[in-house]
Amino acid sequence: MATPMPMMSPWWTFVVRGGAAILFGILIFAMPKMALVTLVLLFGAYAIVAGALDVAAGLQPTEGRSRSRRWALLLEGIISISAGIIAFVVPRITALWLLFLIAGWALVTGALEIVAAIRMRREIKGEWRLALGGVLSVAFGVFLIFAPGAGALAVLFWIGAYAIVIGALLIALGVKIRSWTRTQGPGFGEFAPHPAR
Repeated sequence: MATPMPMMSPWWTFVVRGGAAILFGILIFAMPKMALVTLVLLFGAYAIVAGALDVAAGLQPTEGRSRSRRWALLLEGIISISAGIIAFVVPRITALWLLFLIAGWALVTGALEIVAAIRMRREIKGEWRLALGGVLSVAFGVFLIFAPGAGALAVLFWIGAYAIVIGALLIALGVKIRSWTRTQGPGFGEFAPHPAR
């Protein structure tokens, strides 16, 4: 009886999502006076891409303990895609509602990333990158909720900086997971890490 081929770790989903986050942040800094509608659509595109990567990873067949993380991947993906769809369906929302949309998204996805990092801690080293990304997301969401009166330009720069830092953490985690996959051999593929923000 043939042994089933293990799943490869989706390290590239971390890298793609990190690259998308950095691009989002750079565009904010490059065009600080962009129209609010443009910012909403940029956020919507990023949220949909990130959510699609989460859902794709969550739908991959997994074995053993990896199954316990699939619900978190799927939930985070659905939340991200929903936030992106809202941004496209109602692109002319006010700046305050945009802040609350991004804040809610950051809080929920950050909490799910912290949970995933806690579950991963016995399987790999370096899960702190995902945990740190989750903590930063939650902190950023709280900041947006409690500082809605901050200047629009200042908040915009905070969003850009947050996206770049999170993107860098995700790329670093993806590269680390890729190196683990190469050094540990095919069996390491049974671990399918959480490719969230």
